Amino acid sequence: MSAVARPRRGRLRQFLALTKPRVLWLIVFCAVIGMFLGSPTLPPGRIVFFATVGIALVAGAAAAINCLIEQGIDAVMARTRHRPLPSGELNSMQTAALVLVTGGTGLFLLHHFVNALTMWLTLATFIGYAFVYTVLLKPSTAQNIVIGGASGAMPPVLGWAAVAGDVPLQAWLLFLIIFVWTPPHFWSLALYRTQDYARVGLPMLPVMRGREHTLRVIVRYTWLLVVVTLLPCAVGMSRWPYLLCAAALGARFVWRAHRQQRRYSDDYARGTFKYSILYLAALFAALLADHHLAPDLAPHPAL
Repeated sequence: MSAVARPRRGRLRQFLALTKPRVLWLIVFCAVIGMFLGSPTLPPGRIVFFATVGIALVAGAAAAINCLIEQGIDAVMARTRHRPLPSGELNSMQTAALVLVTGGTGLFLLHHFVNALTMWLTLATFIGYAFVYTVLLKPSTAQNIVIGGASGAMPPVLGWAAVAGDVPLQAWLLFLIIFVWTPPHFWSLALYRTQDYARVGLPMLPVMRGREHTLRVIVRYTWLLVVVTLLPCAVGMSRWPYLLCAAALGARFVWRAHRQQRRYSDDYARGTFKYSILYLAALFAALLADHHLAPDLAPHPAL
């Protein structure tokens, strides 16, 4: 009986790996934060459930089609050669089936149990990541992650649309935060994976412009990120509890960016990459706490 169960568990893990679960959890987290920020009170549990599942399924499908398109590149890069397609654990037909089932199911759930706006925005995000970024931008320009970052910045907008039925300025401020966060986050990874990207011919910024230029640009984007994270306070979307958290988290990020520029090492860049993930999660958690856990400090003016 155990001999029968093991292959099934292994196959399920292989399919799960195609959805890039480490990235997927952050996408879902940001979408859920958008849901809670988009509602003046706790959003309806039914909407939160179906929106979360639907967005997660479509995001997983986008990751899987990225793996399908880039399986040749993944086979060469040390970071990705263990993925199910280059390792031979799964084939292209199985991956395409996963994309159709998960993506189609996710869009169905969003359309029938959430709203059409969320479904269309999620579909546009899928197309933006799976095709515009993966097929057009990534292999052709060193600014791929900047332009393509628009797709990765959409989860809180999707979450907001799910509970509110529209996407006001506040939702786009959340988009802007992730959009500006993406370059220093991803380029920190690209720095210690430069040889991998050069080997497969992808024009990542460290490959095309070198380490020193990339480090300078990371510093600039990190300072810009700090400014952008203050905008929710400027428009009355959040208050001093969030402001204190954003300032403290941003100061740490800026310090790391400057130190990384002065004393670069692959290990330090890896640490900056990991901190950037913690930074974004903590920043959005602070927004949520400010919005729902401290409602009496001051009113949230309507925009």
